[in-house]
Amino acid sequence: MDNGFFYFLQKEKGISLNPQQKQAVLHKDGPAVVLAVPGAGKTTVLICRTANLVMNYNINPKNILSITFSKASAKDMKKRFYQVFGDFVRTKVEFSTIHRFAYSVLRHYYKKNKINWTLIESKDSDINKSNLLKELYRSINRSHINDDKLEELSNTISYVKNMMIEIDDFNKHKNFGIENFDRIFSQYEWYKRKYNYIDFDDMLTETLKILKKDNILLNQCKERYKYIQVDEGQDVSKVQNEIIKLLAYPLNNLFVVADDDQSIYGFRGAYPEYLLNFNRVYPNAKTFFMEENYRSSNNIVSVCNDFIKENTIRYEKNMFTKNNSIKPVTIVKLNDEYDQLDYIIDKLKKCNNLSEVAILYRNNISSISLIDRLHKENIPFYIKDLKLHFFKHWVVKDITNFLKLALDNSDINAFEKVYFKMNGYIPKRALNYIIENTNNGSVFERLLKYPDFKSFQKDNILRLESDFNSILKMKPQQAMEFIENNLEYRNFLKDNCKKFGFSYESGQMVLSTLKLLSVDTNSPIEFLSKLEGLKGFIDSIKNKKSQNALTLTTIHSAKGLEFDKVYMIDLIDGEFPTIGSIKDFDEGNISPLEEERRLFYVGMTRAKTILDLIVVNYKNGENVYPSRFINELEEILEKYNLENNISKFKYKSGTLVKHKKFGKGKIKSIEDNIITIDFHSKGIKKFALDLCVKNNILDIL
Repeated sequence: MDNGFFYFLQKEKGISLNPQQKQAVLHKDGPAVVLAVPGAGKTTVLICRTANLVMNYNINPKNILSITFSKASAKDMKKRFYQVFGDFVRTKVEFSTIHRFAYSVLRHYYKKNKINWTLIESKDSDINKSNLLKELYRSINRSHINDDKLEELSNTISYVKNMMIEIDDFNKHKNFGIENFDRIFSQYEWYKRKYNYIDFDDMLTETLKILKKDNILLNQCKERYKYIQVDEGQDVSKVQNEIIKLLAYPLNNLFVVADDDQSIYGFRGAYPEYLLNFNRVYPNAKTFFMEENYRSSNNIVSVCNDFIKENTIRYEKNMFTKNNSIKPVTIVKLNDEYDQLDYIIDKLKKCNNLSEVAILYRNNISSISLIDRLHKENIPFYIKDLKLHFFKHWVVKDITNFLKLALDNSDINAFEKVYFKMNGYIPKRALNYIIENTNNGSVFERLLKYPDFKSFQKDNILRLESDFNSILKMKPQQAMEFIENNLEYRNFLKDNCKKFGFSYESGQMVLSTLKLLSVDTNSPIEFLSKLEGLKGFIDSIKNKKSQNALTLTTIHSAKGLEFDKVYMIDLIDGEFPTIGSIKDFDEGNISPLEEERRLFYVGMTRAKTILDLIVVNYKNGENVYPSRFINELEEILEKYNLENNISKFKYKSGTLVKHKKFGKGKIKSIEDNIITIDFHSKGIKKFALDLCVKNNILDIL
């Protein structure tokens, strides 16, 4: 029967499985985990196993639940299954996200118990979740929250629920670095309970509670779903795993396909430890490996395989491919961000099929200057899952307010937002004085009337007035450098980042991006106009994809995709890996840095034939260092280059050679990396073969 099914797949469907894939497809009962490397054909294995259960074991398709990580994945898997096996499997097979399953449980339970509820993120909700969190933060902390911090707050709430962390344990996590997070969380939960709201994460936590207390409903679910398959098992959170474990028990017909080396959603509550401990949770579980990569060239696969082995918290796997070597992985070293842009544009102009090209980055901010330049060069592109707070970033607002004040020195609103961010040393009482007592004219002239100023303070005001008049005459890039250095905004940036826990590296990246955008503008007013126009342009192209367009995406959003050519940019230590993960590593916590390495690995394994890793020496005029991952990769690439060089020379016992120092000799033996040569009158010598080749001191005669 087994061989017959595989013959049917190959002859009728053109699907040829390798021995490892066949083993996974044949698994029927009991728990199993399939560890699949990138490009190993996991979707093919999942749909083939589903067909095998139905066609060869007469399992009712309704009894199979396949859980995927995203709606897009569920849709794709369902489409592929019915394209291949639709003629043989007519009954519906359930391909679903865990949230969709949870929604069905909640809807049934709430309807049965006549409980009214509304999803706070839905269109039917009378309140906006973001606005609610903003208001709670403001009322509790007496300050406003910016968009980046708001996203962090929302993600932390999601993380807490997915990791099932009790509020009493928040102190162990130092309130997750968010001021009064425990109070904000409590107020948020209270509000939802009072007005019968739930959020997406509540769908999971409430489903788990309901299934634990409603045995009738739980048994109905178990009776229906006797076989459970989980895709992207490394991204499943703690609460999701608990739901799945509850559903699967006691049959435990659970089939999990995963790659612990691609677990990159720790900030969302992904719990790879569960995967690593799978055999403890399910003692009789079988483990299958799918280690053959069908996607990438041998050059890329070999380097990626060695790179990810730097991680220690993982299953031991050996990714390989039968694909040919095409082009070595390339580390491109450039001077600064301007050269980086020029390099990419030059490469893109030589591409005929841009739809097979992707530019990947760690943070969305890297896309801004790219979008501007691509638009200017008329190169078609598509931005995947763009979540952009750039134009609302506090550094962008600061710079625009500095420029607005230069354009109109009576702009009291702009002045009020920046007066304490420069070297004016202006007290707030002076600001209050000019607001209350004067209404017209330059803010600097009005400040000179403040009665408590001493002569040296008035001299300082006159100096500021002159500085802002000078800014007006500068090109925007020069003006921003003047604001940073002469007005000492850079000092404020450093102090503010330290005080509020912001990333100084991110602030520098924002300034760098603003300067890149300013290159083709000649005045502050032209630059401010360009920013507005660019913001409108980006809003207009979201989720629009034209033909033959290259893809711009964060590495997180690139997961599951593949491209012929991949360019990874902004590979700077402190940005990738993040400064936070580096600090954790220095303090003995290796997990965050290992997740950053996994993210880097995911980016590299998107490439099929060409992979360029781009680093710069300077960013925003400051010296920066290549990502430590680049340093690791340089060692790996050096090893492969050396091996290639050694293989070019036909070293074997009896070969005549010439050594730069010892002259002519004959090879007696080669064992591992040690080459033994008889130089006759000078005796027998032993050398490290790799060093001989590397330093070019040994020639074959």
